[in-house]
Amino acid sequence: MTRSTERQQNFARGKAVLDAVDGTAGTKVIDALDDISPELAHQVVAWGFGEIYSRPGLEPRDRQLVTLGMLTALGGCEPQLEVHVNASLNVGLTPPQIVEALLHAAVYCGFPRALNATFTAKKVFAERGLLPIE
Repeated sequence: MTRSTERQQNFARGKAVLDAVDGTAGTKVIDALDDISPELAHQVVAWGFGEIYSRPGLEPRDRQLVTLGMLTALGGCEPQLEVHVNASLNVGLTPPQIVEALLHAAVYCGFPRALNATFTAKKVFAERGLLPIE
């Protein structure tokens, strides 16, 4: 297999995973990179989703829980959190489970980061008609 063929296969596999997990939100992020860094877009899809997200070791919902925790811990990742809160809902996490994960993150990340993440989740829930949370 040539490097070009492997690159194309990773991208195709990654795009299928991206579409299944992130839906249109992921595609918007990738499309937004077209005029500035198409290679970054390719790597996000081919490596991030084609090689990492597609691995069999964790279920998609578990990967999203890890991702929510990591993005909360990093701080300043609210645009990415928005995409991944949507993705979390897409793979079967419920709003109460997402809120609980973000509350749990407060112990390790601090209240400011947990608050920012929770307000980002609230925005997504509102857009999807999922408020108030029961």
